Amino acid sequence: MKTCKLLPLYYECFQRKSIEVGPDLSLFNGFFSIISEPQTSSEQYSSEDDPSNLDEMPLMMSEEGFENDESDYQTLPRARVNQRQSGLGWFLLGGWKVLCGSCCDCLAHICRRKKELKARTVWLGCPEKCEEKYPKNAIKNQKYNIFTFVPGVLYQQFKFFLNLYFLVVACSQFVPSLKIGYLYTYWAPLGFVLAVTMVREAVDEVRRYQRDKEMNSQLYSKLTVRGKIQVKSSDIQVGDLIIVEKVNIYCFLSGACFIRTDQLDGETDWKLKVAVGCTQRLPALGDLFSISAYVYAQRPQLDIHSFEGNFTREDTDPQIHESLSIENTLWASTVVASGTVIGVVIYTGKETRSVLNTSFAKNKVGLLDLELNRLTKALFLAQVVLSVVMVALQGFVGPWFRNLFRFVVLFSYIIPISLRVNLDMGKSAYGWMIMKDENIPGTVVRTSTIPEELGRLVYLLTDKTGTLTQNEMIFKRLHLGTVSYGTDTMDEIQSHIIQSYAQVTSQPSNGSTNGATPSRKTQTSGPKVRKSVSSRIHEAVKAIALCHNVTPVYESHGGVNGETESAEADQDFSDDNRTYQASSPDEVALVRWTESVGLTLVNRDLTSLQLKTPSGQILSFYILQIFPFTSESKRMGIIVREESTGDITFYMKGADVAMASIVQYNDWLEEECGNMAREGLRTLVVAKKSLSEEQYQDFENRYNQAKLSIHDRGLKVAAVVESLEREMELLCLTGVEDQLQADVRPTLELLRNAGIKIWMLTGDKLETATCIAKSSHLVSRNQHIHVFKPVSNRGEAHLELNAFRRKHDCALVISGDSLEVCLRYYEHEFVELACQCPAVVCCRCSPTQKAQIVRLLQQHTANRTCAIGDGGNDVSMIQAADCGIGIEGKEGKQASLAADFSITQFKHIGRLLMVHGRNSYKRSAALGQFVMHRGMIISTMQAVFSSIFYFASVPLYQGFLMVGYATIYTMFPVFSLVLDQDVKPEMALLYPELYKDLTKGRSLSFKTFLIWVLISVYQGGILMYGALVLFESEFVHVVAISFTALILTELLMVALTIRTWHWLMVVAEFFSLGCYLASLAFLNEYFGIGRVSFGAFLDLSFITTWPFLWKVSAITLVSCLPLYIIKYLKRKFSPPSYSKLSS
Repeated sequence: MKTCKLLPLYYECFQRKSIEVGPDLSLFNGFFSIISEPQTSSEQYSSEDDPSNLDEMPLMMSEEGFENDESDYQTLPRARVNQRQSGLGWFLLGGWKVLCGSCCDCLAHICRRKKELKARTVWLGCPEKCEEKYPKNAIKNQKYNIFTFVPGVLYQQFKFFLNLYFLVVACSQFVPSLKIGYLYTYWAPLGFVLAVTMVREAVDEVRRYQRDKEMNSQLYSKLTVRGKIQVKSSDIQVGDLIIVEKVNIYCFLSGACFIRTDQLDGETDWKLKVAVGCTQRLPALGDLFSISAYVYAQRPQLDIHSFEGNFTREDTDPQIHESLSIENTLWASTVVASGTVIGVVIYTGKETRSVLNTSFAKNKVGLLDLELNRLTKALFLAQVVLSVVMVALQGFVGPWFRNLFRFVVLFSYIIPISLRVNLDMGKSAYGWMIMKDENIPGTVVRTSTIPEELGRLVYLLTDKTGTLTQNEMIFKRLHLGTVSYGTDTMDEIQSHIIQSYAQVTSQPSNGSTNGATPSRKTQTSGPKVRKSVSSRIHEAVKAIALCHNVTPVYESHGGVNGETESAEADQDFSDDNRTYQASSPDEVALVRWTESVGLTLVNRDLTSLQLKTPSGQILSFYILQIFPFTSESKRMGIIVREESTGDITFYMKGADVAMASIVQYNDWLEEECGNMAREGLRTLVVAKKSLSEEQYQDFENRYNQAKLSIHDRGLKVAAVVESLEREMELLCLTGVEDQLQADVRPTLELLRNAGIKIWMLTGDKLETATCIAKSSHLVSRNQHIHVFKPVSNRGEAHLELNAFRRKHDCALVISGDSLEVCLRYYEHEFVELACQCPAVVCCRCSPTQKAQIVRLLQQHTANRTCAIGDGGNDVSMIQAADCGIGIEGKEGKQASLAADFSITQFKHIGRLLMVHGRNSYKRSAALGQFVMHRGMIISTMQAVFSSIFYFASVPLYQGFLMVGYATIYTMFPVFSLVLDQDVKPEMALLYPELYKDLTKGRSLSFKTFLIWVLISVYQGGILMYGALVLFESEFVHVVAISFTALILTELLMVALTIRTWHWLMVVAEFFSLGCYLASLAFLNEYFGIGRVSFGAFLDLSFITTWPFLWKVSAITLVSCLPLYIIKYLKRKFSPPSYSKLSS
């Protein structure tokens, strides 16, 4: 039941014996749930956000802002930079692109005409009753179909100026008066480039089609009047009843199940979902078809944290109405972890939340390609100017316009088509090198067109869960105030627990056979009596074992139904079969720890729980009240009654900031919390309070009254609970570690030293995100953290931004809701401030918000961004970034498949960027400029030749020589530049500061381009004039003379450019030289002046004479020696940073 790219997740589910939910469901019998999407941002803000309320509150974001007294504070001076221009200048400087794009978007919108999303009424098991036609529940990730493939690929190729230019030049050769040389010299390279591109796109398209077909053909169980049938995922309709189950699981919660939502929000913890009460009470599954009932659901929305709907049963008197909330929903792309679910399908296909939160992949173009595209435009301008000069020197005589176009074609080698071929082959070579690197095993290059982007990154946006952390909580520390226990002293706690319960069981006469607290008498005698360490440990462990929302689940390893039923009947509490499920991995870690020291949670339902002591006795407790954890209260509590003694105890645990004012006075809590936080541990303070029967009855009456109130219900309930939270006895402080991925800290430090700014975007809670930011050293120990207060309107955002502006060199932590408000009113100012922070943490981010942050950084900073994640909720962010990296992790392969680069561990990103990113960028920059130099030098020679022959538009070299010059004579040495490296990999990792230079783009800029232009003009002039001066008496041999000197010069220039020699480079140099000498001997008819038919052949005896050899050598020496001298002097007096290290 897939609705987006979920093949890898499905595979993970079956590995773990979990079943994945497909379309968005609404829970019924086994359970029943529904799904939806959020209000649009324009509907979420109240009238208090009106700008008129803020006329006297200018936001002081810059010095100009202090003196700005305009009433519209949304348009501060810096924010007005991007105001739309108009006029002829705007049109010529790129406005035409905007207009064309707008027209295309308009046509596309008219063609698609997206249907408006509406609320719906869905009848149980009756898809035919649906009033509207809903989208098919099928995945389609293909970019093209059979009709649009060829036009689409051609458009993607020819939207670049480079390819469009070659197409126009090649087409011009069909006009006889413009023909220069042979057609194959123009069409063969262009056809090769297009053929390679089409084959690559076709292979990718077939793979996408096969993946989609596999997902759409997966079978699911559908409940019908005739019983259970199997249907394909693509055949599921709105209104169908779908059965999803996890077999051999015993969960003691009636009418509820657990699901995992890691592919939506990145959280791998379990979430409890509750069935609709009306259908849960039906005696049999078939009765679902005997009742007349429907679900009214809100329209499909983006928000994965809210849902509103109603369930109505019509065939009863009176009708039964039940409200539906997010607790009654199963989302597409979630995993059912326990129980059997029967759900009605509410949303399918494009209307499910997972698809609504997934952005479509864009065709990514590297920054280096854009820079080369700009340089080719400059070359084209130079080519046109040179052609006009030639025609002007002719005096515009005769058909000058035709001559102008002939000159343009003649000088077309200024922009060589081999540039595209060489760069594409180079990118493939870089990808192969990355995948073959033994230091980063398992790395896959999925987008081979942007390896150079790895060397230009300024912002790295990373997920938390599964990317920086393993999401495996380990209990590390227990502090009792006077004594602290770590991992190496846990056996002492275990011995204390065994001893304390052994004392209790050896005293049956006190009536406490089921394990009352051994220090009960001392506890009631007064707070002044000092308890023993053993009794304090006992109370602390007991509190941790009781105060939670964890449920034990038993998994049978037997395959026969009879065995599983008998096991369930006997309540087999075997430790081997038990797993724990909870909405927080912290709580599971605490309960696992109590199990390790002897007190085990063996059973729990909605009203009771049972613990097993080290001696095997079962302690039963009734759950009287539960106060769940919220981000506002930062604590959770539970009131239990012990079955054997009837004692009522109120246990509470929470963050130190929330608990400090609740517990009795102490002098150690704050200090120890700080110590644990510095170690990267997540701290929880545990406290308790004993209640008498009268106290509890009084509380229960007030609590129930508060829950029934209509006005301010939340405030009244909180006030009643707070009346209990006074002078609680502090039991202990716990420290839990969220294990980081291997080498996360040194990797983050490496990236920071390389000048990369790291932003952490997570769907997790604020406290958790802050803790991981500290423990991973994303935020350094001495760095201040500014937690952005929750804001809901413009005024609050305004005040909080001003407070944030006054902070310097501090990390920012902000929630998704506050971020949305800030971006609505103060987008430019917020991004400007956030970009100045050394680190930014955004918590409670939805998948679409993650992608929005990426796009904001791209728009406001114009820097290259990289996004890295491992879950389905990271796909939008990965696809929006200039470079997307996916990690194959516990959350499946969805992010890995959607990314441009796939790695197996976070630490591999260091080598990927520092080594491969550097090499790819440096090599492509050198390769691109050298290929352009190769074209410019021969065009300069052509210009000199034409100027001597009265500015005639006659080619200097025959078509075969021109093709050979760009291929067999120089291709291998030039392409061997992809093996060059300026710094050894070890040095690049040891000195990450070298990476900062790459982001400035100095390896390929207009400055370096102009240097190569001057070199080309100098060498082309020397070669042509030298050939004419030294060989005046043998002028018929000018082609052989100049071409030989040209080939030798190119081979020497490659040697001059290389920084680190590879044996293949030497082979390429000598192979090309050998090929050229062989062609001189066997293809001498191509070296004459003019056409072969003129009878101008090369005299073999001439090229073997000493005058020919020394004169060619002299010309080559004059063209290259000055450049070698300049390079030597520059290295000696102004060496680059990397040469200082390598020396």
